Amino acid sequence: MATGVTIVKASGERELFDRTKLDGSLLRAGADKETISEIAGHVEKELKDGMSTSQIYKHAFFLLEKHQKPAAVRYSLRRAVMELGPSGFPFEDFVAYILKEKGYEVKTGETVLGGCVAHEIDIVAWNENKLIMAEAKFHNEPGIKSDLKITLYVKARVDDLKEVKHNYGRVRDLDEGWLITNTKFTTTAIHYGECKGLTLIGWNYPKEGNLQDLIEDSGLHPVTCLTSLSGAQKKSLMSQGVVLCRSLKEHPDVLHSIGFNDQKTKEVLDEIAQL
Repeated sequence: MATGVTIVKASGERELFDRTKLDGSLLRAGADKETISEIAGHVEKELKDGMSTSQIYKHAFFLLEKHQKPAAVRYSLRRAVMELGPSGFPFEDFVAYILKEKGYEVKTGETVLGGCVAHEIDIVAWNENKLIMAEAKFHNEPGIKSDLKITLYVKARVDDLKEVKHNYGRVRDLDEGWLITNTKFTTTAIHYGECKGLTLIGWNYPKEGNLQDLIEDSGLHPVTCLTSLSGAQKKSLMSQGVVLCRSLKEHPDVLHSIGFNDQKTKEVLDEIAQL
């Protein structure tokens, strides 16, 4: 049992290794108790003072992939979303897919007039009951958090936008302003958002309805989470506009275009089915 081992978080902060956090992340990915116990025990034996959380993740992922491949895919989901950034696929477009799946009509990159000035809005989503305008903040490093300064900025924009009516579906008031990110929020950002009625959605916040929940509930997993594809193959697919696993399921022939035979194509489709 590892006790007193200091690890380095993605933010650069140092903290004592806490096995319950590793157990929890493996459990959320869908690993069974026996697998969790085996992996966490193995990781503990390999721990060294100053090891990074990234190293721990890679070790746990390698072991999990051997035991339960579908769970390994879910375990890697957060990093898979980060891999969308370098591909040139905008984070706001990925969020737009999720909101469309939830029944909203969606536009991205809208210029919307507020009470005082016009605003470039990343995502506008609406249905017959609600109008949402959202700011999407993408980070390609897990240690970068959206802080109080960002929430203050977004809240000021939302307040200006709430001063006028908007024509989306019908002429109506803005119901909700969102700040959505693929990483985390600082504690003060969360306190401010809760106090001021600004909806914050991050990787692990709120407890229910966070970004991970939205992705898994909608079934819109990015191709970057698939373990049956290499990094080069993922990039090749995304360069063709294939970003979602669902797209591969609906159009499997695209795998032949990157040189996959029937057996390899079946392997990829089987992994998608297990999601």
